[in-house]
Amino acid sequence: MARTQAPDYEQRREAIVEKAAQLFASMGFKGASVSDLAAACETSKSLIYYYYPSKEDILNAVMSSHIDQLLADVEKVMEEDDTAPKRLCRLLHAFMAHYVGAADRQKVLLNELNNLPDENRAVIVRKQRMIIDVVQSLLVGIHPELSTDGPRARAQTMLLFGMINWTKTWFDPKGSLSADDVADMVFQHALAPLTLEHSFS
Repeated sequence: MARTQAPDYEQRREAIVEKAAQLFASMGFKGASVSDLAAACETSKSLIYYYYPSKEDILNAVMSSHIDQLLADVEKVMEEDDTAPKRLCRLLHAFMAHYVGAADRQKVLLNELNNLPDENRAVIVRKQRMIIDVVQSLLVGIHPELSTDGPRARAQTMLLFGMINWTKTWFDPKGSLSADDVADMVFQHALAPLTLEHSFS
């Protein structure tokens, strides 16, 4: 006889994902065992496996929940009828808010992608590229000279992501600067005129 699904099934799955994000962020995917996760959740390994068939499925849930939230940010901003600078500004603020609110999931997304099975990894990478492509389109809207130089446009886009993605290593949300302050700083960098010629002193 099939096991009846508990009324709080989804809440329990999310609780496992939240604890897994914390463990994978602090110990690494390979360093954290399902036994560690069961202990953190104050439950049994068998119950963990009831909700997720494998450790890799849990890792995929951690990453998917985060990348899907970032995609939702992109979709919401791009639905708005506004200029490229205003869209990019709102998107940076949304990204920073979620990076801070889901710092563990962001760290796992950046560090543990190669531990996903190929099929799951391909889905995450496709979603990442969708986000990158949208941000690149906004940068091209701000700097039209990038429209004829795809490699430079991509490099500028990845430099922007480099600024926000790694705030996890130094940004303190309890410090004197807020996530919005950081988003505004990154936005000002994105607006700065581009120097397309090499300059050497």
